Formats: sequence, C-alpha cells, structure tokens
Amino acid sequence: MASAVTATPERVCSFEPSVWDDFFIHYEPQPLKTSEDCLRAKAQKLQEDVQMLFQTFTSVVQKMNLIDTLQRLGIDHLFEDQINTTMNEIHKKEFDSCSLYDVALRFRLLRERGLWVSPDVFSKFKGKDGRLNRDIISEPMGLLSLYNAAYLSIPGESELDEAIVFARHHLESMRGSINYPFSEQVKRNLEIPLPRTLKRLDAPYYIAEYQQEKAYNPSILELAKLDFNLLQRLHQEELKAFCRWGSDLYEEVRLTYSRHRIVECYFWSYTEYYERHYGDARIILAKLLVLATLLDDTFDMHATLEEGRKLNEAIQRWDESAIPLLPEYLKRYFVRLMNTFKEFEDEVKPDHKYRVAYSTKAFQNLCKHYQQESEWFHSSHIPSFEDHVKCSIISAGTPTLFVGSLVGMGDEASKEAFEWAIGCTDAVRACAEVARFMDDLASFKHGKNKFDVASSIESYINQHHCTDEVAMDVLDNLVEDAWKTTNQARFDRGALLPLVNRAANFTKSMTLLFRNKCDRYTFSRGNKDRIQQQFVHPIPL
Repeated sequence: MASAVTATPERVCSFEPSVWDDFFIHYEPQPLKTSEDCLRAKAQKLQEDVQMLFQTFTSVVQKMNLIDTLQRLGIDHLFEDQINTTMNEIHKKEFDSCSLYDVALRFRLLRERGLWVSPDVFSKFKGKDGRLNRDIISEPMGLLSLYNAAYLSIPGESELDEAIVFARHHLESMRGSINYPFSEQVKRNLEIPLPRTLKRLDAPYYIAEYQQEKAYNPSILELAKLDFNLLQRLHQEELKAFCRWGSDLYEEVRLTYSRHRIVECYFWSYTEYYERHYGDARIILAKLLVLATLLDDTFDMHATLEEGRKLNEAIQRWDESAIPLLPEYLKRYFVRLMNTFKEFEDEVKPDHKYRVAYSTKAFQNLCKHYQQESEWFHSSHIPSFEDHVKCSIISAGTPTLFVGSLVGMGDEASKEAFEWAIGCTDAVRACAEVARFMDDLASFKHGKNKFDVASSIESYINQHHCTDEVAMDVLDNLVEDAWKTTNQARFDRGALLPLVNRAANFTKSMTLLFRNKCDRYTFSRGNKDRIQQQFVHPIPL
C-alpha cells in the first residue's frame, strides 16, 4: 500500500559548481603541425586503402576481425555501407568453427546489427550436462569474446546469463597472469562489457593497445588517430560555441539554484552523436539537456507547489499568453524555452519542421510528470512501486531527450520513427528504465541528495516491507531486463534499426553517468578526466 502523511519536508540543497567554469570558452588547442586540409587529404587516402581490405580479405574470420577492429577504434562510421554489406553476407553463409573466439565474435557482430543467430552456436563448447566445458578456460581471448557476446542476450536466454557468470569468474581469476594489452581490455570489459561501451570513449584506449598488437595494420591505426583528432577539432569548435550559448542562457534566466552543467550536457550529447554529419542532432540534444536540467531543478529544488502548477500549466499551453501566469523568476526561462524551440524550427529543413512538434509534446509530457512528482513530494506521499515507475521513467528525462535528439537527424528519422519514439515502447522505455533505476541506485547508495520525491527503491521497500539490499537487487535485475529488451528490439524493429541503436547509445550513456552507483552528472568531477581526454588531449600521431 502507498502511504501518505501531511508534513511537507523543507528542501534545502545546493549543487556543486561547474568544474569547468568558462574553460572551454577561452581554450585554444595547440596549432596543428600540418594543415587540416592536408590531414583530411591523408585521412581520405587511408580510408580508401582500408576500404580495399573488404575486397582483399577473403575469409569470414578476416572480415569479422576487420569489422571488430574498425568498431573498437571508433572509425566504423567511415565504412557503414561496406560493413553492412559484409555482415549480411556473413549472416547468409554457413559458419563452422571450433574457435570459441570466432564463434562468439560472429554472434556479437550479427546480433548488434539485428541479424538473428541462435545461442545454440555455443552448444559445441558444452558437455553432456549442458554446462560449458572447462577446457575453454585455457583460452582467455575466447572467454572474453564469449563474455562480451553473451551481453547481447534477449529475454529467456538463461544459458547466456550462465555464460557471463562462467566467463567473468575465470577472467577475474586469470587477470594477474595475462599480458598487456589484452589485460587492459579484460579489465575494461569486466567493468563495462563491449555491447554496453560507448565506442568513441573507448577508442583512445584501444588505439594505444592496437598499436601494441603484433598483427596491427599501420593504415588502420593511422586512420584511427587522424579521424579522432580531426573530429576532436570540430568538437572543440562546437563546444566553445555551445559554452557561449549556455553562458548567455544562464545569465539571462538567472536560475542560480540549478546545476551548471553546460560542458557535461554537450559531452552527454556527444556520446550519442559524435559523427561529423550529426552536428545538428548533437547541438539540439545538448540544448534540450540544458533546458531539461533547469526544469528538473526548478521542480526539485526551488518551486513551491503552486509555482510548479503554474509552470506546468504554462508549458502545457505552450503559448506566450501564458507568461502572466508565472512568477517573475520563471518568466525568463519560459520565454527562452519557447524561443529555443522556435530556433529549432528555423534550423531544420522545411519538410522536417513537424519533428519539432513531437519534441514539444515530449517536453510537455516531461513537465507533467515532474509536476506529478512535486504533488507527491509536497504531500509526503510514497506511491506504490508500480505508480512510481509509471511516472518516473518519464521524469528520468530520456524519453523526452531521445525524441528531441531525432529532430536533427537525417532522413532515417521518419515520421514512423517519431511515432515509435513518442510512444515510449521497447528500446525507448528500456532506456528510461535503466536511467531511472541506475539514478535511484546511485542516489540511494550515497544518501538522498536531491530532496525530492521518494525514490523507486523507497517505494519498493515501503510496499514490500523488505530490506534495502533486497530492493536494490530487484532494481539491479530490472536494469538487466531492460538491456535485454533493448537487444530484442533490434530484431523486432528491423526497419528502425539505426534508431534502435541510437536508443541503445542512450542506454549506454547511463552506464557512463551512473556506473558504480555514482551520479557523475550531478557530481560531475567523476567524468572530468573523460571530458579532457575527448576535448583537450589529441592522440599523438
């Protein structure tokens, strides 16, 4: 049963200041030793050389290793057509191998692209009792390949859950006896398996490791370094301009109680869309993150119940005539919110203007659910777990942000895609569940720091009269279930696969923000080194 009491808790909280201040507004990267035009020409030539490998390599294993390498180096976006063609060919061909590494690699690469492969392919590595043979323990690379592949399981594939436990146990036990660079890959993947890794963030590590491998390809390595550095120059320019935009916005709206996370908003957006041609999507999403953060903190930290109701009413009306409803301190935010969405309409192609209406609807829905949580907070009401989740997966923000992120995409973001996204089903809902539960686990572990409505963990404890540990285990399991739903969506939503993979990127970013049950958005020092690695430090050529 949900409970309610009459006392309204007092909210007193202040957030840590930005760790960046105006650093990126004034930051100037070191001048290039060679002109950017020359570097681009060199990268283009290397890209053509690497592209030839798709024809030169004849065996399935060679082609799979090539694709895996390109993905892990973060340059697969340069070879999308070749990779898709090759993987479709591999899917159609019979594959009979006694190599656990190769079988698991094929399994992972195919499933990532929504191409079905049964877990029965691992039967040859099992004994009569159905358990994995212990002789595969002597193959650390095969074990790691199996471990990563198994994280692409869908609901009901318990044998892959068992494979993860088996592989993790033996990989952990052998960590002290394996050499660099493989040891570093094991370490990182045990923390975050490859299917949940944001490849752009992993690329600098793998570039350093790849050049230590005996069979590395110099052209691939040089292309990876050049592509990273050339894209970094673009991102540095974008970030400088975005920080100026954010600084102007904060100065204009003057909501001093809110988190100042301009750099982190761009970084978060960048993890979803790092490719050059997704600049519009990247910036629109980053701006939405800033606007949503201000709205979230207004409801959580500052607005009275009546002020929150007025703000929600104004946003539901979405018209300048609603400005008089608002207290003075919120009028500036509301005007800037409306103007920013108008700017989105001006920036997209004429036949894409309808997309902004979907994003507006999603933002209104977010505000409505913030208001619902505010009603609970001000009455000290602890909702049932089911009611909490129904509301809080929307207030987690990711459904709204995902819809908005599609506004700046290309033609792959069709009207069908927007209908799917706004409906918050399968992969979109799964992302929201991961965001909500990982956020709540982080907040609960470190004590309530937002002074808002009871978390989903507290609702579960209150309803089921269980211990903290039991409730946290339940949420951990729900996170795993949500990942499996995302994997399933790759097969169920074949026509929308590029968008499903973008939703999966959102889910991966939750691991970045909340890994080890720490909120690295609110407490942003936790990602400072990552941000410097991506936007300050080029890779030595």
